[in-house]
Amino acid sequence: MSAPSTKKRALTEFFSPTSQKKARLSPPPSHLQHLTDHVSSSHSTYPFPLPCLPDHIIEKLSETPSTEGKVIKDQTDLDLLYFQPFVPKSFEKDLFDFLRGQLFFYRVQYKIKRGGIETQINTPRYTTVFGLDETSRFAADGSIVETSTSKPVAPNKYPTCRPRPIPQCLDELRKLTEVFTESTYNFCLVNYYANGADSISYHSDDERFLGLDPAIASFSFGAKRDFLMKHKPVPPREGDTRSDQINNAKPLKLPLASGDMILMRGKTQANWLHSIPKRKGEESDKGRINITFRKAMAKGGTENYYQYNVGKGEVWKWDERKKEMRPWQSGGS
Repeated sequence: MSAPSTKKRALTEFFSPTSQKKARLSPPPSHLQHLTDHVSSSHSTYPFPLPCLPDHIIEKLSETPSTEGKVIKDQTDLDLLYFQPFVPKSFEKDLFDFLRGQLFFYRVQYKIKRGGIETQINTPRYTTVFGLDETSRFAADGSIVETSTSKPVAPNKYPTCRPRPIPQCLDELRKLTEVFTESTYNFCLVNYYANGADSISYHSDDERFLGLDPAIASFSFGAKRDFLMKHKPVPPREGDTRSDQINNAKPLKLPLASGDMILMRGKTQANWLHSIPKRKGEESDKGRINITFRKAMAKGGTENYYQYNVGKGEVWKWDERKKEMRPWQSGGS
């Protein structure tokens, strides 16, 4: 492993090169080692085993982050750390191709009520999720136990979902991200945008189960897409200079390229909205993977993430021959 560059060492406020070495070389926690046999990660909740990262990608992870993070906090309530890129160009495409080709995804449908009228929502992207909130953990046999007592959780603790652990192919990136963001994460959400027509509307990740001032690390692989941000509006008040500042805040447009990572932290989620709009023209025919790491503090977070990222739909998997996501059949393609 090459020594950290001088540029990286200057960022002592954000990460430590000493702990970085441990994060890259440490094995999975003892209670998760049973899930990985150095060839694949498996669990009763996976529709099929997930291959481990190839050795050449594991070795090149030592080159991350490729650049120092740029601090963006020049507007009210905004606190970002932007890596352009975090994953080097030398292997970001290999990592994108591997994850798109190996992970399983869902095209979630769910119903919501608006003005007393029930509406079905078809998620305009492919999603999948791994992880478990802070109140529980996975035992050596893959079962779920209470974090505080190590005893099996009550059968009805997670009545609406079947939590599953983060596989090695995503956990290696999680461990590195924890080092360079000085935060810990227990959830990994993955979105696949098949083309420019797939999108996500303005929203904020400000749910109570994330706790106060959550840190969320968001990676982009594949096609370049614009990441838009705007401050949540507040009612104007006469003589209130803060409301004037907020309502005059400039929207942000960050052109996320493959390998880039943006860390949203502090007051950002409570006060700013973000989105990935539809795109036409440049790279609109190409796919993009978004990986976010976050930390759920309560069991409501587990139920929420599985409901909106797995749901009850069929499993989808990338078909390399047809160059598209296709429904996956057990024992078949």
